[in-house]
Amino acid sequence: MRDARLGAVLAAGMLAVAACRQDMHDQPVYEAYEPSAFFADGRASRPPVPGTVARDEGDLHDPFHTGRRGDALVDRMPVAIDAAMLARGRERYDVFCAPCHGRVGTGDGMIVQRGYRRPPSFHEPRLRDASDGHFFDAITNGFGVMPRYAGQVPAVDRWAIVGYVRALQLSQDAPVELLSPDERARLPREAGTP
Repeated sequence: MRDARLGAVLAAGMLAVAACRQDMHDQPVYEAYEPSAFFADGRASRPPVPGTVARDEGDLHDPFHTGRRGDALVDRMPVAIDAAMLARGRERYDVFCAPCHGRVGTGDGMIVQRGYRRPPSFHEPRLRDASDGHFFDAITNGFGVMPRYAGQVPAVDRWAIVGYVRALQLSQDAPVELLSPDERARLPREAGTP
């Protein structure tokens, strides 16, 4: 009989515990626009830090963020390129672009070698003559089968990649006269040259 009573008490206790409300749906945190006694202005919602730009807004209509002036693509990059930015461009290019475009921009990356559609070479006259804004726009919004990279690559890195693509183009077609004597000495000799 004692075991039956103990069982009944335990069952009643379990029912009582199960019936307790945990109130997890109403946690002790402030909701948007709720008043707060903690802050001097009485608001729980804090104003954004000055200079904050909403992530999804992309309101930034300047050439740095769009690659455009009005409806036209910019001819030249709106940022200065230096050695550090080119190094960053190379690093970002190797991560995001080289799998398809190849290490020197000829369109023979590893993905292409595995059957993906070959992108055009950056060394074609059409792309040598393309504006810097064209490359920025292609990275930002995608082009053909190329996906958009605006979400993965910040604008400053997109411009760095554009600068690096321009450096790749120069590296494959630089006039010998622009090279220093030391650089010329490192060039492979053509057949028949002393």
